[in-house]
Amino acid sequence: MTRHDLPNGMIRATDATGTTPGYMPGFGNDFETEALSGALPQGMNSPQRVNYGLYGEQLSGTAFTAPSHQNERTWCYRIRPSVKHSGRYQPVDLPYWKTAPHIPQGVTSLGQYRWDPVPHTDQPLTWLTGMRTMTTAGDVNTQVGMSSHIYLVTESMVDAYFYSADSELLIVPQEGRLRFATELGVIDLAPQEIAIIPRGLVYRVEVLEGPCRGFVCENYGQKFELPGRGPIGANCMANRRDFKTPVAAFEDREVPSTLTIKWCGQFHQCEIGHSPLDVVAWHGNYAPVKYDLETYCPVGSILFDHPDPSIFTVLTAPSGVEGTANIDFVLFRERWMVMEDTFRPPWYHKNVMSEMMGNIYGQYDAKPQGFVPGGMSLHNMMLPHGPDREAFEKASTADLGPEKLDNTMSFMFETRFPQHLTEFAGREAPLQDDYVTCWDGIEKKFDGTPGLK
Repeated sequence: MTRHDLPNGMIRATDATGTTPGYMPGFGNDFETEALSGALPQGMNSPQRVNYGLYGEQLSGTAFTAPSHQNERTWCYRIRPSVKHSGRYQPVDLPYWKTAPHIPQGVTSLGQYRWDPVPHTDQPLTWLTGMRTMTTAGDVNTQVGMSSHIYLVTESMVDAYFYSADSELLIVPQEGRLRFATELGVIDLAPQEIAIIPRGLVYRVEVLEGPCRGFVCENYGQKFELPGRGPIGANCMANRRDFKTPVAAFEDREVPSTLTIKWCGQFHQCEIGHSPLDVVAWHGNYAPVKYDLETYCPVGSILFDHPDPSIFTVLTAPSGVEGTANIDFVLFRERWMVMEDTFRPPWYHKNVMSEMMGNIYGQYDAKPQGFVPGGMSLHNMMLPHGPDREAFEKASTADLGPEKLDNTMSFMFETRFPQHLTEFAGREAPLQDDYVTCWDGIEKKFDGTPGLK
């Protein structure tokens, strides 16, 4: 491998032809990558002396004694050990980024809610200052639950770096393009893609094309993994080969910088004299990853009935209760609808999970009006919801030939815990006060006459 300079000054590996590989395919794989030839030790993890005068260091994403099929760690070979990227920390205030437990006074979370897209402003915003928490659930101190956010980003982080000790972040862009320059490599992210940044990984966020807006699921619990397919078998849904992990990249820059840490819901910052993105080589299975949502292969009914939305799960973060997720990330994308004698949109229901939805683009089939790209909706646990009158009437009377559900991509952050609105969600975000009236027009059709129709 040879070196290749990126526009932001990072150096990453290239193959023998001089082209930049960029990413390695696979989810949960054990990868190895080096930005300088010979930087990665072979046959052992911690040699007495590492080539190039590098330091060996392990980043552990699970307990040392976690079962082997769950154990995640990465060995890093870096210019300085991480203790040199740390100093005396001072509290910093990021007032719009909230962490569970957070139950503000005077904000009611009991209800069905929908928001228009949070608008851009003239205020310059970075990844940290532009984060707007919508809901929180669970308790970060016991490492269960999640929070959902909207991000608004107009400016790159300059000589500034961040990591969360609280959580891994699932990032869902809706507008604009971002670059995540991490300790383990570079991820460029655009709408219709997602990325996962692991807990404890240092990174910087740059704007490639702005302004940028999107959604974030902050996972306090066990890491996201692929759902078990059960009788579906080995294929379809999200396939491992379509996930991409970046090749090694590093910076050797002596420049005054800041490192901000999120720890138990509080933010602290220290001053350092260099870039902490100095991992020249690494191997392991604890790493950032991106995924193209266009490669998700939906599975559904081909005769009658509408399956449970869990059939569209892309990623799941397990809880202590088998089959009941801490978080499910569910995708509703284009697909064929072919069911006979069936009400095809999602049916009316209430359930134990709470559902925060976001619209990436297009029109959601159960809510043809009002749920616009960039918007969000919340249907909390055990609160009824379902199609509005227009969707119900259309689906109940339609000629049921094969139909392509097109121009649509929405998603759901679903959790076993109730989601509590923040002050921002309840008082500042563009809440649609009339959303609950979307069901007012539903008519009583019962007449006591036997028969289905």
